[in-house]
Amino acid sequence: MKRLLVMRIKFFYQLLISHISILILAFLILSVSFSHFVESYIFQNKVEELEGYGEQILTDLTVRIEGDEQFLNEYSQLLNTRHIKYILFNYDGKVVYPKLQSSPLIQLTESEWAEISKGNTVSVKHDIKRFGQEVSLVAVPYMHGEHLGGGILLLAPITGTMKMISQLNKFLLYTIVISLSASILISLVFSKSLIKRIKDIRNATSMISAGNYNVHVPESSIDEIGQLARDFNHMAAKLKESHEEIERLENRRRKFIADVSHEMRTPLTTISGLAEGIKNHLIPEEGIEQGMNLIDREAKRLIRLVNENLDYEKIRSNQLKLNKVEINLLEVLEIVKEQLIMQAEQKKNHLEIYCDERINVIADYDRLIQILINIVKNSNQFTENGKIYLTGYEKENETVIEIEDTGIGIDPDEIEAIWHRFYKADVSRTGEAFGEFGIGLSIVKQLVQLHSGRIEVSSKKGIGTKFTIYFPKNN
Repeated sequence: MKRLLVMRIKFFYQLLISHISILILAFLILSVSFSHFVESYIFQNKVEELEGYGEQILTDLTVRIEGDEQFLNEYSQLLNTRHIKYILFNYDGKVVYPKLQSSPLIQLTESEWAEISKGNTVSVKHDIKRFGQEVSLVAVPYMHGEHLGGGILLLAPITGTMKMISQLNKFLLYTIVISLSASILISLVFSKSLIKRIKDIRNATSMISAGNYNVHVPESSIDEIGQLARDFNHMAAKLKESHEEIERLENRRRKFIADVSHEMRTPLTTISGLAEGIKNHLIPEEGIEQGMNLIDREAKRLIRLVNENLDYEKIRSNQLKLNKVEINLLEVLEIVKEQLIMQAEQKKNHLEIYCDERINVIADYDRLIQILINIVKNSNQFTENGKIYLTGYEKENETVIEIEDTGIGIDPDEIEAIWHRFYKADVSRTGEAFGEFGIGLSIVKQLVQLHSGRIEVSSKKGIGTKFTIYFPKNN
């Protein structure tokens, strides 16, 4: 809990600092730019106003009688209403109007006086030293040809303007404080929401690490965390599937070991018992041959079990290589019939073949024989006093082989399970000499799929079962 609190506070401050930094930077740039713009705009207007008055006064002075003090006083009164003062000076900088006791010379710098001497107007937007207050000033020269005849200096105090700019800066400061406060509140709200969503993912991660895969995080598509939650749920679902598959494989492994142990126990017990009996002369002379035959049969059962398991593992690990060739189907069916006819006769079953001699199938010869023998053995195992039909025919792109019997059939609920390893539809028949391990049909399905084919089974209880195999014509 303590570590989670530290993480939450840390994330909140990260979010808050980022928001405040952006706001401060933006408002600093805005306030500096705005202040500079306002100050420049106001001062420029003031300078332009002063230049206009100066040029107007000089123009009027050239028309009127030189030194008309009444005219100058009238202008002075007019400009006083606008808080503007003006000073007339002659060619050598002496003040002509009004008479100044403190400074008979005009207060201009050498560079400003040099500009005026050239006939250029001098303007200073903001001066705080020479006139005892903050002013904007403009000096307009009066020229006699190329020589300076004098000029006029106009002064306008800018205290009110500076107060206005200071007020604007104060409003900007208030805006910054309000915005920062709003940013803190917004950051707090958003951080709580984000932290809750992160906490949900963290808790779900802890559940998965503890082995519980039944987790789901609320999803949304509004941001990256929502996408992360969706990806997390997808990952959790995949992990759950993988975990279930591992459990299924583990259960299948345990069942396989148990089944193999069970299947091997009976023949090994039989072999061990007979060998012990013969060794200790517990079996009479006339029964030794029968015992040896039984040992031979049980040993072959063990060999078949081992071989079938080896084949199954080779198929599952893709180690089995097929040599596909074009094979006459009728010949293959007749070979299968010859190999199994004695077993069929023992159960009073008849094997019948229906196949045109021109039909061919593309397959691995040995594996095709193995597929058909396994299925026919299975049909013979569950059929008695009946018939087993071996049929072959062609479709447009496939060669079809059907093996149908008139046996006891398979329960519909068990049809899909017959492909499972060591599955037996009838446990009472495990003592049969052929197909007793319940592994043959699993191998059959794997081999058919290796041929890029498919196998289907249909059955009715008490009527019979039909296996249909489809081999593609293209190699």
